[in-house]
Amino acid sequence: MQDESKSGGASAKQPPKKKWIVAGVVAVVLVVACGGMWIWHGQPSFCAAICHTPMDPYLATYEAQPGTVASDKYGEQVENASGMLSATHRVDANAGCMDCHVPTLSEQVSEGMAWVSGNYTLEANNTYGGVLSERSDAQLTAARGTDGDAFCLKSGCHVNADESVMTRDDLAKLTSDMTLNPHQVEHGEMACTDCHKAHRASVNQCSRCHLEAEIPEGWVRATE
Repeated sequence: MQDESKSGGASAKQPPKKKWIVAGVVAVVLVVACGGMWIWHGQPSFCAAICHTPMDPYLATYEAQPGTVASDKYGEQVENASGMLSATHRVDANAGCMDCHVPTLSEQVSEGMAWVSGNYTLEANNTYGGVLSERSDAQLTAARGTDGDAFCLKSGCHVNADESVMTRDDLAKLTSDMTLNPHQVEHGEMACTDCHKAHRASVNQCSRCHLEAEIPEGWVRATE
């Protein structure tokens, strides 16, 4: 008579070859899943889907259509979305969130932990309940270890005809034909983000004193 305990034990063992096949399939699935996650990570929808509470207002400004009425990150109506650079950069340069907000691992980890723990500050807002405080370009590039100008003046974005990165002097030359050159330093150096706004209407700070200052399409005058 056959020893059932021995035969049962032998049949329960999985052939080594089969184990490698299973391991290979699992590895492929993990690689595909991680790859898909990384691709989604670079999409605007990722920001709102994962960090739903603070990011919804920003996604709305990104998806706004330049030349039309839209809402800014505060839920306030803007007459022309052309003044919100997140919208114009999407249309004119096919830019995504990560093209401006270049991710660094340390910054993503700290922001992820802040979001999970709720350790971030929102400004009271009637439309959304709360919105994130506005940050300067220097704050936006701090994790990368670069100065604030590098948020805009960098390879692949604002460059000269020879593909070299623009400087402030280059910008001043580009706008030298304007009645008041907004890039010509007259009253102390300003940050790019003092005028150029991504998620609300951009502001011509020169108009705070100079009524004759040109106001680009979609932009607004500065107020006290």
